[in-house]
Amino acid sequence: MAEAVFRPPRRKRRVFESYEAPFPVDVGGEDFRMCQAEIMNNNVIVRNPEDIERLYNKGYFGKGILSKSRPVYSISNPYLVSKWQGANVNMPIITSKKYQRRVQWAKSILQEQGLDDCSITEILKNYTKPLELPLLEQEGAEQTGDSCNSTGPNAENTELSSHSSADTGRVVDPESCSPECHNEGHQKACSEGGPASDSMAAFGPKEQKPADLKGAAEVSCQKHSFCVRCSCKAKESTEHKSCEMVESNECAPEYVLVEEEDESGLCPESDSAHEQENLVKKEKLVCRKNPFRIFEYLQLSLEEAFFLVYALGCLTIYYGEEPLTILKLWEFFSEVKPSFKTIYMAYHYFRSKGWVPKVGLKYGTDLLLYRKGPPFYHASYSVIAELVDDTFEGSLRRPFTWNSLSGLNRTTVNASKELMLCYLIRPSDMTEKEMSTPECLKRIKVQELIVTRWVSSRERSEQDDL
Repeated sequence: MAEAVFRPPRRKRRVFESYEAPFPVDVGGEDFRMCQAEIMNNNVIVRNPEDIERLYNKGYFGKGILSKSRPVYSISNPYLVSKWQGANVNMPIITSKKYQRRVQWAKSILQEQGLDDCSITEILKNYTKPLELPLLEQEGAEQTGDSCNSTGPNAENTELSSHSSADTGRVVDPESCSPECHNEGHQKACSEGGPASDSMAAFGPKEQKPADLKGAAEVSCQKHSFCVRCSCKAKESTEHKSCEMVESNECAPEYVLVEEEDESGLCPESDSAHEQENLVKKEKLVCRKNPFRIFEYLQLSLEEAFFLVYALGCLTIYYGEEPLTILKLWEFFSEVKPSFKTIYMAYHYFRSKGWVPKVGLKYGTDLLLYRKGPPFYHASYSVIAELVDDTFEGSLRRPFTWNSLSGLNRTTVNASKELMLCYLIRPSDMTEKEMSTPECLKRIKVQELIVTRWVSSRERSEQDDL
């Protein structure tokens, strides 16, 4: 067995961010923050935007559920953003087709609640009606072939679909909002009353009046109806207040700019007989509420979540309204994922060595090891973890044949990585009772083995050189 030769990690050619910190905790403890997560469908989810930013920027924990890695999902169309760059707004810009698709999604959810078609039509018509847009600057709004409508709601731009109009609640007035409250499509409610001021938070199985908004919000919260979660009764503790802020932000309406055709702005290019064929189409931006909001959360792997709780102590995980202890998390994660203990031991070891381990499922392994983080370097190693005893014997999680090992090694080499077998050596006198708590990590030893393919022609050429 030859000694492994260290190969430096391959740095990515284009790096668009700076390195902040290896962990979301400071050495001095001055900027300590306890983040919160919850278990949802056997997954660990972080919903608070501040916690998401902290956990990912400092250590690159987790990934966005709607993004490749960093949670940067936005419904805004990049082409439309560049097209209307003269309009000084900080709101998502989407096409009319995309907006109508969200209206249909909202309609299907309302139908599942047993509402009749007439009530659904009235609710959606009132919620999606055009709003005044005072945030557009008149100087930069006009573009070649395009026009930006900054007027209030009128009869010309209220035709979305064949829906009638009725008032089911008080609409949040965008004039009371500053540009800062429209932050990439996730805005907070700007009017008094919080989530209850949103007209879509006031719907229920019966017709609601503006005076019944408080009760309507409670009904929505019990059913978790529609596209947002309604905030419940305020708790006294700081942790519950943080949850209230997250839910309040989700209940706040999201304002979007919809690009629609300006029928009144159609004009012929010339006075020819074919005027109808030579009409120049003009578009306008209409401010509306998004009836179906999609939130991006940070999803942590079970190993990442337990490391933040056990090793760093900067995360609290809730199951329902109950915070789980370290022992309960160890037992719960082991039941959900039988290989959790083995993989976490390897994860804890490599994290302590300064690597950033990520899930290696796409390369057929347990972990991928990055230096500093995925934005800066390519993964250097693909790791397979195995728990063995002192004699390197035991029931292997993944017994290899020569064919399977050769194929996995070939796949790893083609991706410019090295295959590493990480053996977690368990003392022979360690009992199952000791393994039932994370204290067993103190007695585990680690041995790394890098698998490389022996090429005979390369070996002969090296011998000839000598």
